[in-house]
Amino acid sequence: MALAAVVLAAGGGTRMNSRIPKTLHQLAGVPMLHHVLDSVGGLCPDRMIVVAGERWREIGSALGEFAPEAEIALQPKQLGTADAVMAARKALSGFEGRVVVLYGDTPLVRSSTVNSLVCALDGDADVAILGFRSEDPSGYGRLITSSDGGLERIVEHKDAKDTERLVDFCNSGIVCAEAATLFSLLENVGSDNAAGEFYLTDIVAVANDEGLRCCAIEGSEEELHGVNSRVDLARAEQSFQERARTAALKEGVTLMAPDTIFFGFGTILGVDVVIEPHVVIGPQVSIADGAFIRSFSHLENCCVGRGATVGPFARIRPGTKIGKGTRIGNFVEIKASVVSDDAKVPHLSYVGDTEVGAGANIGAGTITCNYDGVSKHRTRIGDDAFIGSNSTLIAPVIISDGAVTAAGSVITHDVPPKAIAIARKRQMNLKEGADRLFRRLRGNVGSDNKPTGRTSNSPAPLDETKSGN
Repeated sequence: MALAAVVLAAGGGTRMNSRIPKTLHQLAGVPMLHHVLDSVGGLCPDRMIVVAGERWREIGSALGEFAPEAEIALQPKQLGTADAVMAARKALSGFEGRVVVLYGDTPLVRSSTVNSLVCALDGDADVAILGFRSEDPSGYGRLITSSDGGLERIVEHKDAKDTERLVDFCNSGIVCAEAATLFSLLENVGSDNAAGEFYLTDIVAVANDEGLRCCAIEGSEEELHGVNSRVDLARAEQSFQERARTAALKEGVTLMAPDTIFFGFGTILGVDVVIEPHVVIGPQVSIADGAFIRSFSHLENCCVGRGATVGPFARIRPGTKIGKGTRIGNFVEIKASVVSDDAKVPHLSYVGDTEVGAGANIGAGTITCNYDGVSKHRTRIGDDAFIGSNSTLIAPVIISDGAVTAAGSVITHDVPPKAIAIARKRQMNLKEGADRLFRRLRGNVGSDNKPTGRTSNSPAPLDETKSGN
């Protein structure tokens, strides 16, 4: 059976008090909308329609490479959720199959839960609604079911009778039906309500009037809680992190202080990975088996190889690949670079737009100068190369296999294999200069270690005789 997903993302989110469209607010480092599309993407839908309002260009831009197959349907005026789904009708013209309607501000819904809703139509149901149980259902619409499990009606909290308010089965708004059935029911939804809007959930009453059968499928409140404010967003972030931490622990990852470790969307962790306290892992990070991430490190959109060590206090920026057995030490920043197997960048270095060969050693204080003010350039450091401490590599430049740069050098030209590059001013030694320097300084300091201002007894200027060094 063909499946189409319609994701409603036209809401402005006034309660967010923001200039950003609500569904583009970030959860675990990516827009909430990405989470919903990823969840429904797990069902491999044949069509994916995102309904947007006047901010449709921003919604379309956010989809980008994440969901290039998604189509945008425009809802010119926000006249309710039923009207929003009708905005997708033209895009689904001729589609024969099931349509599941989700919300871009309900980011934690699981693929398995959506699949259960879709599969509910395999029985005798014509319309399936997703609901959840809540200890405090105040404010939610109630799902009123019959003794045979059918869904009789949805009652909004403000319209519910006292007995109906005791019902804890709440409406999430997520719906599934055959395309022809769904749009036929929507044609008969009215706007006779205080807001003058067309509500998607009214299709239950319309369906029952037409003799169709409706059912309700139960999910968890945690995954079906919508985000309408920044308070809700913070709660959703907390739920995501708790879910991610629990999954990591179950999959064989050691988290030394789980509550201080934050995961991003799309994190992939191998077995026997160890993560120390106070680590932030941004979106799209892959960490292979046996890697060790030390405290106060920040990783984003990167790959860490098997058995590698990162940190403490390391920053691994997007586009970086760290090989197996590699050591990235404290106060090291790496960006858009490949650091090959068993290489070492132990401390206090910036490596950007660089290829570091296998077994290479990058000394403390090394900087790859990749930006000339207009364009970015790449540096290549060969296998087993040794970069002396406090070296500055001016890209584009190649340090060949087995080559060495002397400490303190500024390298502006390629270095041949196994050569030593020295690029610094020749050292100058002043004969007996240290002795005469301290005699002069001490002669100007009294017994109380304060300058006396005397100059008459100062020694002669230091002899700037060069020493052969």
